Amino acid sequence: MPSVSLKGKLANKLFHTDAQQRPESEQKALKELAKDAVVTPYVEEEPSVREWIWSLKPTREGSVKYFNSLFPFISWMPRYNLHWMLGDAIAGLTVGFVVVPQAMAYALLANLSPEYGLYTSFVGAALYWLFGTSKDIVIGTTAVGSLLVGGVINTVEREKPGVYTREEVAKGLSFLSGLILIFLGLFRLGWLIELIPYVPISAFVTSASFTIIGTQLPVALGITGIKTREAPYRVYINVLRNLGKTKLDATIGLTSIVLLFILRDVFAKLEVRRPAKKRLWAMLSSLRLTFAILLYTFISWLVHRKLPKGQHKFRLVGHIESGFKHAGVPRMSPELFGLVAPELPAIIIILIIEHIAIAKSFGRIYGYTVIPSQETLAQGVSNTLGTFIGGYACTGSFGASAVLTKAGVRTPLAGLFSAMILVLALYALTAVFYYIPMAALAGLIIHAVANLMTPPSALYKYWKLAPLELLIWIVGVAVALFVSLETSIYATIALSFGLLLIRTARSQGSFLGRVQIHRVVATHTQRHTHLRATDNDEAETTSYSSSTHIDGAEHPPARDAYLPLSKSRSPNPRIPVPAPYPGVFIYRFNESFNYVNKAQHLDHLLSYIVSHTRRTKSGDGIPIKDRLWSEPLATPGRSPSSDPSKPLLRAVILDCGTINHLDITSIQGLIDTRNTLDRYAAPEIVEWHFAGLANRWARRALSVAGFGVPVLRGDDRTGNWCPAYSVASSLAGATAEDKRKGREMKREVEGGDEERVVVEMDDMTEVDGEKRLEPIYGVDRPFFHVDLVDAVDMAVRDARRRDEMMGVHSDTNVHEHENGSVS
Repeated sequence: MPSVSLKGKLANKLFHTDAQQRPESEQKALKELAKDAVVTPYVEEEPSVREWIWSLKPTREGSVKYFNSLFPFISWMPRYNLHWMLGDAIAGLTVGFVVVPQAMAYALLANLSPEYGLYTSFVGAALYWLFGTSKDIVIGTTAVGSLLVGGVINTVEREKPGVYTREEVAKGLSFLSGLILIFLGLFRLGWLIELIPYVPISAFVTSASFTIIGTQLPVALGITGIKTREAPYRVYINVLRNLGKTKLDATIGLTSIVLLFILRDVFAKLEVRRPAKKRLWAMLSSLRLTFAILLYTFISWLVHRKLPKGQHKFRLVGHIESGFKHAGVPRMSPELFGLVAPELPAIIIILIIEHIAIAKSFGRIYGYTVIPSQETLAQGVSNTLGTFIGGYACTGSFGASAVLTKAGVRTPLAGLFSAMILVLALYALTAVFYYIPMAALAGLIIHAVANLMTPPSALYKYWKLAPLELLIWIVGVAVALFVSLETSIYATIALSFGLLLIRTARSQGSFLGRVQIHRVVATHTQRHTHLRATDNDEAETTSYSSSTHIDGAEHPPARDAYLPLSKSRSPNPRIPVPAPYPGVFIYRFNESFNYVNKAQHLDHLLSYIVSHTRRTKSGDGIPIKDRLWSEPLATPGRSPSSDPSKPLLRAVILDCGTINHLDITSIQGLIDTRNTLDRYAAPEIVEWHFAGLANRWARRALSVAGFGVPVLRGDDRTGNWCPAYSVASSLAGATAEDKRKGREMKREVEGGDEERVVVEMDDMTEVDGEKRLEPIYGVDRPFFHVDLVDAVDMAVRDARRRDEMMGVHSDTNVHEHENGSVS
């Protein structure tokens, strides 16, 4: 065998390429035992760091797929047709008329003039089709996003009065948030949004609705002098105190709110009563905002047409510059970026969540898949490029998206038709916008956000599903009303993570017992129900009877199932659940096993085992002088662990079906627990079996820690355990074509870690004309098992064998279960 250089040894150590974890003599002994059982020796190859690094190497196919995923329109644009165009044109133009008044109203929430809302919605409509994966989403201004932008503008104005304009602050905030969103999208980090639960978002949206209504009430009532950026409860108190100062604006603001709600309810009832024209009523309902703004704009024009310019009966929007007069490069000031940076996390969270939640909901309804990372990229591009046009932070709009869907949209290209309406508004309708009453826009905003609040029926559902999460919701709303929205979103997310951490840290596994179950199938004596009409128009029904039975050739034989020993956790407490064998314990991790819950699991495991077994020796043999002061004496006949009615500890079986990764802390905890139980059971050996552990790295880590293998003493390789293997028939008799493909793959990945799979394909040959029995797990790790059935089978065999060798008699109702095992 050629010698390995020092450099090669260092590389093997660094990248863990050496698969030999046990002495060669023991490996050889375990292989020989497998051969004796007519099983092909198979040693599982260790995963290595080199293999992991190699898997990260980009391929040409993967690179092309990634590039195509950045521009989804490439896949559907070649199939675009006139039928799709007609649907997109109708839907896009309809949404355009809805978006114009909304965009202008929401811009006021951001402390900007109305045209900035039009710029923002134009950019989202014009660019989304290039990057988006949803046909139903509309990117533009939203009430919540505009409110947050307005809050940032106020903060900067307080800290640096007169240094930066509102436009510069909004553009700087949008530019930074867009760059972050582009980064998340390009690196496909959209899955991070799944870390934020639903309840904090629900609480935030409800809180934002209360906050927005508070900011718009003074405008709708014509009350001036109220600081709307204070805590919401103060705003409401100040509005109530100043109700006597209401002006003529209140007639427009209050009547617009009432009109919008009436129109909504009337059209909703017409959809139910006249379902044949349901689409028409839905379209008219969607256009109620546009109708209301046009109506009050016309009334305002009638009132002000003969008044001198500058004199108003009520507040108007006023002059709006036509076209894209505010387009240009945003101010790149490090100081400005530093001022807005603290507000970025909350804004980015809301922008992403609001957008993806809307896109996914429509995707579920209409049966297409939304890619969160790509949607994040679409948002980032819209926010970044929008700053050069004059826009500010934008995201998906639920109201506009609902209108787009009801209008029959076919592809994301509908946004271009909406953009045309926005361009028309910016160049041709600015003179009309002059007469829009501010109170009417405030009424539009109040109507829109009132529908976003979480209804009481949903809160009652929260209570039935998870009372603690309802408490988090209440805390979030309270914090928003009495402190601020930003503090609310951070507080609710922190509380949700805290609840998750507590549940994970305090999760407790279950000790299982084995029961035999049968499948009971109903056998119908008459296979159908006959329905016949009589002369009296009465139906005669012939019903069938049924019976059940267990025995029969068509029924499968009894099988084993594993249920909790504790009756409080058992699905049916009346079913007796016995232990699999005296001294054999099955422990199931109900959740993942990691450093957070390691102590909880292992303390429970250790205390239960010690309380239900006895020491192998009546005394532990440790002199008093060598004992810790806190360690009790193991006096024969006095210690619970010396109760002769209890069994000796034989094996611990861990059901690892919920475990995918193991960290150093949890593995060290298993080692410490094993050492403790070894001292407790000495001189006997405690076997540790692992069932259902699928992750190769986790098995490798446990093997390094000494788990997964029996203790081999000297030349006696089977004195302590009974070799048994789970096997499957290999693809023996592979065709020449299969072998040729295997060799071709082997040459293609020469030097790679996939070579092992190819070698196995080449080795699939018949032995004496029969199929080869291949072990599912490596024969050098016989204590890793496919499932609990195999693990319990081996553990019980070994425990019974050792009891027989020691002459121990066990009164137990343990039943033999040797079906499906090869030993």
